[in-house]
Amino acid sequence: MKTYHLQPPLSDDDVSQLRIGDRVYLSGTIYTARDAAHKRMVQALDRGEEIPVPLQGTVIYYVGPTPAPPGRPIGSAGPTTSYRMDPFAPRFYSLGLKATMGKGRRSPEVKQALRDYGGVYLAATGGAGALLSQCITGARIIAYEDLGPEAVRELTVQDFPAVVANDAHGGELYAEPQRSG
Repeated sequence: MKTYHLQPPLSDDDVSQLRIGDRVYLSGTIYTARDAAHKRMVQALDRGEEIPVPLQGTVIYYVGPTPAPPGRPIGSAGPTTSYRMDPFAPRFYSLGLKATMGKGRRSPEVKQALRDYGGVYLAATGGAGALLSQCITGARIIAYEDLGPEAVRELTVQDFPAVVANDAHGGELYAEPQRSG
């Protein structure tokens, strides 16, 4: 296992070097979106419209943060269970998305998209939202403000920690152990 300090947008080279279990620290701009925002973005794509997130090389963090306390850009920002975004993720990976970040396992379709399009799935530590928010130095809503915590946000992060849970080579951190006999 290695440690990488990466700055989005991520390149194919950035992603291809990552393996399950590697520690990643992200610094720069990432985006937030959950299932309601994903549904709206896919509907916009289906209509031939632009979406608020530039997908090329992007990292999308599955989070619904709490309101920002005084003096902070964001409240608690722990990861959301990722499988709810699985119906949408393959399409986004096909359009240049390089990483998603959340918690829990991904569907076979998402794992195949990671291999087909050169992407990764990063696991953020569940239950540590207050701690993770300390790595977020800026936050602004860029779309779907009516969704409240699920609005699409642009985050500025500094050394935001994650672990590679699924890599572009078919590796899976959550894989069932092989039993002999």
